[in-house]
Amino acid sequence: MGVSRTAVWKVIGQLKEEGYEIEGVKNRGYHITSIPDVMTEAEIGSRLHTKVMGRCCICYEETDSTNTRAKRLADEGKPHGTLVCAEAQTGGKGRRGRSWSSPPGEAIYMSLLLKPRIDPVHTSMLTLVMGLAAARACNKVLKHRLGEKAVKVQVKWPNDLVLEGRKLAGILTELSTEVDYINHIVTGIGINVNTAAFPKEIESTASSLYLATGKTFSRAELTVCCMEEFENCYETFLRTEDLSALKEEYESLLVNKGRQVQVLEPGHAYTGRALGINENGELLVEREDGQVLPVYAGEVSVRGIYGYV
Repeated sequence: MGVSRTAVWKVIGQLKEEGYEIEGVKNRGYHITSIPDVMTEAEIGSRLHTKVMGRCCICYEETDSTNTRAKRLADEGKPHGTLVCAEAQTGGKGRRGRSWSSPPGEAIYMSLLLKPRIDPVHTSMLTLVMGLAAARACNKVLKHRLGEKAVKVQVKWPNDLVLEGRKLAGILTELSTEVDYINHIVTGIGINVNTAAFPKEIESTASSLYLATGKTFSRAELTVCCMEEFENCYETFLRTEDLSALKEEYESLLVNKGRQVQVLEPGHAYTGRALGINENGELLVEREDGQVLPVYAGEVSVRGIYGYV
């Protein structure tokens, strides 16, 4: 490889500092005996088999928000498909300005920078595309680890993942756009992977893969799986710029479907039964009078999920 033994020894030392357990045998070399659960460019990149998504990967020990960081990187000219990850966030964001608990070493905090040539009115569907992709990825990892008896991750319209009735992940999509042109889109997701405990205010409504299964998971592996599944779903979405080809699978994972829901809109609230989604990603709600309304904006609360009654 054109490097000295001393150079190799120095790199091995760096890897050990990062938490890799490496065994060395004199006159033979080294081999890794244990891989730490770290979110680094090397750990993610070594597993990645996508064409575009995540190929440019930037990881931080700590940042304010991966969404905010991705928007800055977009302004600096980083390419479509750039993945931004962090071990911890000091200003993690949820929908409607809420904060997102982001302690280090437990969860996935990542944002994906997209520069699609699509109609700006279609961008809201990308939240659902990411939700479906992340649910696919979580279920693939769970099945690989636990077999057919694995618990199942579902989607809660429009931007959450649910595991055993509790919130596993949240998605936040933000865009920079002109009247008829998209500068960039950033879709961020936080997934509770190995979290063992939550702040008191959310402990009754949040869960993690670890709490649901008693097992720890590689965050880098799940991140890579999310990128691969998103790339597949995204390519399908681009063919029609709607969810027609993904609708059936999305609805099969939709925890809202068939449930009583309360739709909260500015100055107005009503209840009904969620029927599924349409091709534009709107939630179809059947009111008590039989009228079916598509819900595009507003917050939807689902009875029986996250402690809602």
